[in-house]
Amino acid sequence: MSDLQSPTPQAVPRPESGGPYVSLVTGTQGPAQKAPFKVVGGMALAQFGLFVALLAPVTVSLAIKVSSLVPGDGAAVVNGNVQSLAAFVALIANPLFGRLSDYTTSRWGRRRPWMFGGSIGFVAALAVLALAPSVPIVFAGWAFAQLFGNMILAPLLTTIADQIPEHQRASVSGNVGIMQNLGILAAAYVALWFVNDMFLLFVVPGVFAALTVILYCFLLPDKAITEKPSEGGGAKVFLMTFWVNPLKHPDFAWVWISRFLVTLSMFLFIVYRFFFLGHQVGIQDSAEIAGIVATGVLINTLVLVVFAKIGGWLSDRTANRKGFVISATALFGVGIGLLSITHTVPMFYVVEAIMGMGYGIYVAVDTALVVDVLPNPDDAAKDLGVLNIANALPQSLAGGIGALLLGIGGGLTNYPALFIGALVFAMLGAATIIPVRSTAKRHAEGHN
Repeated sequence: MSDLQSPTPQAVPRPESGGPYVSLVTGTQGPAQKAPFKVVGGMALAQFGLFVALLAPVTVSLAIKVSSLVPGDGAAVVNGNVQSLAAFVALIANPLFGRLSDYTTSRWGRRRPWMFGGSIGFVAALAVLALAPSVPIVFAGWAFAQLFGNMILAPLLTTIADQIPEHQRASVSGNVGIMQNLGILAAAYVALWFVNDMFLLFVVPGVFAALTVILYCFLLPDKAITEKPSEGGGAKVFLMTFWVNPLKHPDFAWVWISRFLVTLSMFLFIVYRFFFLGHQVGIQDSAEIAGIVATGVLINTLVLVVFAKIGGWLSDRTANRKGFVISATALFGVGIGLLSITHTVPMFYVVEAIMGMGYGIYVAVDTALVVDVLPNPDDAAKDLGVLNIANALPQSLAGGIGALLLGIGGGLTNYPALFIGALVFAMLGAATIIPVRSTAKRHAEGHN
């Protein structure tokens, strides 16, 4: 059964605005024309640059920094705690800045002012992190980096809803996953290049991110609005920034839960990968671990890029989202579960390839599914911000949940329990997509 059968509707002006802005989002106000290459290419490049700088600390750099300050096995837990606490900042910042961009009446558009300003603050925060002499300053630097990074990320991802028509969406949104994983790959090699220079390790990716995002600001046709949305401001509106009614919009709720579970599964791997290679696989040298991570990410990324493009193309061609998301999530879960019995570097590389296959298809099609079920076209950034809580909250919880799983049986080294837990979360993430209605049925019922 196809779950994408309705024709692409024509875009119509936003009724409550007297300005020229056309709400380029899914549903009855979707864009009819294919997005130009400069927008799609600029969007992908900006995503890549930002993901390099945001994911370098998550992948390797922060573990190296913490290990330089905290010797012994305790570094794994400290690293997880720093990432978890700072991710709470992202949890709030992403929907907040998404909402603020929806309300922005700047002549330069709604999205560009936030992306430009966030780029400057982001570089400064990474410089603080690089020079931090203690764990509390490391946390402060990374927390501010999350704040400014999400000031960029929220409006950046919303430009998918603003600019990309439904028939092109899975292919273009697949770039998000591809750029994220290319960013992880580049981040791993940045760690190899600058492992002996902490300042360059953090600041070089930040400067690169700022340049790519600022370039996209000048390529983006981000039309201005002359009036803010009619519901006004105040505390109630601020609180509603973090809320979408799951009873009124059940498809969005199910997709949110699935994204939360899959992201939690993935970050249980990412946060503890560096230390897993040291304990269970038996690699002792930090530089050697960084090299293995880089090779693993390279394998994962090559496989992911291929399968993301194939999955996105097939999803658009067959007009199907759900089947691809469910099967891809299950495949990713199998891969991450295999880590529980992985004790050699070659097996680690095999698992990276399996996870790349599953996650490549997942990121291409799930992002398109997310945009398809957005509740309110005029609040696209706000609703995507709520969805991105499902990306940020698991990062906040992964450190603590991982520590609990690692502590099963005593000590903090039960990596089989960690990855079996990650497998369970991934499979639950696949199951929660089953209740999502088809796009044809949603259009027939007249709402999301």
